Amino acid sequence: MINMQSIIVPQISTYPAPEARARKVLAWLTAQQIVEEQLTTCGLSGNRMAYAITEGIRQVMDIPAGVALEDCLPLGRSVHGLEIVTQRCIFTPEKGFESRARCPKCRKQVGEVLIESLESWMPGETENFICPHCEHEDDINAFPFSQPCGFSNLGFIFNNSDGQYFKPSFLAEFAERLGLPISLVLVKF
Repeated sequence: MINMQSIIVPQISTYPAPEARARKVLAWLTAQQIVEEQLTTCGLSGNRMAYAITEGIRQVMDIPAGVALEDCLPLGRSVHGLEIVTQRCIFTPEKGFESRARCPKCRKQVGEVLIESLESWMPGETENFICPHCEHEDDINAFPFSQPCGFSNLGFIFNNSDGQYFKPSFLAEFAERLGLPISLVLVKF
C-alpha cells in the first residue's frame, strides 16, 4: 500500500532536455547508492517500473528520535521506487490541496484563476500566467501557492519516502544539479 510521495520538481514549466537531465540526476542518485540502477516493478504509475530506493536513502534523511523508520522510509514495501516524469505534469498535494496562490507583484489571491489556466498550460499552449489584478506575467511557477506544488516537464517521485525528513543539504544539491530552485511536493494518500 502506498501512503505518500515526495516529489522534487524544478521551478520551471519547460525544463530543457528533461530526459538528459533525468539521466544525469539518476546517475548521481545511483552513485550515492540511494536508488538501484535498473528499473523494476516497484513503482505506482502505469507499468509500475521505477528505480528501487535502497538503504542509502537513510544518508539523505534526518529522521528525529521517536519517529518510526517504517513510517517514513519505503524499505520493505511493494511500492518503494523512484519514478521520473519527463512530460508536462501538475504536481500538487493530493489530499487537502487548497489551491491558494498569490501574485508575486501585487500579492492578491489568484489561485482559482491560476488553476483554471492549467487547461492552457498542460498541453503547452503557454508557460506563463497573467495576474488578473495587476497584469504581471511570469512562469506559472513564479506564483507562490500556500502549499508547495510544481508545474514542469521534469519531476522525481520518491514513493513512500517522507520528504519532510530530507536533509537540507540533499535538497540543495538536488537543486544545484538541476540548476534551478526546486519545490518539494508532499503527497499523502
